[in-house]
Amino acid sequence: MGVRFRRQEPIGPFIADFACLKARIIVEVDGDTHTDPARDRRRDRWFQDHGWFVLRFWDEYVLDQTDDALNLIDLALHDRDAVPDPLNLEP
Repeated sequence: MGVRFRRQEPIGPFIADFACLKARIIVEVDGDTHTDPARDRRRDRWFQDHGWFVLRFWDEYVLDQTDDALNLIDLALHDRDAVPDPLNLEP
């Protein structure tokens, strides 16, 4: 993809699962223990308000459809408006 993502990157009051500082993209990978979607929405809003683009995936999707997840990340690098919500994609 030509960019570098850092793992467990501190950003403001949060730690992003993966962050590309150059492109200002955050990738969050959620498992079934993620039980507070309201907290995730507040967190994502904070990132967005500070100029970050957030992609949030289910962990099963990343594991089972790795190429598709990578394609969505690559799409976000080039055309953020064309990226569907990964949480609504089937694992």
